[in-house]
Amino acid sequence: MHSSPDNPLLLRIVDDLAGPGWSQQSVFLSPTLTEELAQECRARAAAGELAPAAIGRGDRQQVEEGVRGDYTAWLESGQCAPGDAWLALMESLRQTLNRELFLGLEELECHFALYPPGAYYQRHLDRFRDDDSRTVTVVLYLNEEWQPDEGGELRLYLPGGRAHEVMPQGGSLACFMSADFPHEVLPATRERLSLTGWFRRRAGKSL
Repeated sequence: MHSSPDNPLLLRIVDDLAGPGWSQQSVFLSPTLTEELAQECRARAAAGELAPAAIGRGDRQQVEEGVRGDYTAWLESGQCAPGDAWLALMESLRQTLNRELFLGLEELECHFALYPPGAYYQRHLDRFRDDDSRTVTVVLYLNEEWQPDEGGELRLYLPGGRAHEVMPQGGSLACFMSADFPHEVLPATRERLSLTGWFRRRAGKSL
């Protein structure tokens, strides 16, 4: 995928966020880069660099296996070439969102997530009660040849009591306004990999 801020796929995401507030792109990233990112995630797992994910923040952060069962590792600039390519693409998306929607997004925080078979993440919001800086959530899936009967869907809870499920097929992307959509990760029958990130603005800044 070309990373120009004027890329039609990025503008499609903008249109979706301006409308229903969420976007699903079934073909977002090339198979090559998707596989390279998956290999990086697996290599970190093999090296023991993925830790049990916690809930909450600050002094109240704790691991609750009954709430979420994934393992995570933060992705920072300069750690690996595939990660830098992904972060550059997300920077193009950040600039496009700011230009078109005036969101005031200042940075992206992003981590690899590995869900072992049977692991899940209960229904939650991505914005903390005492910190409104997380504004847009973005999830890239890294799973090759995922099948519908393998589970692992992202379930978005929409207005009006509706729900939408996103299958975690490699190279696909889900993006939504962090404060508006409760969601959960359903259990899968196989290992499930993703890159999850949040575009952040300055806390307390009005949209």
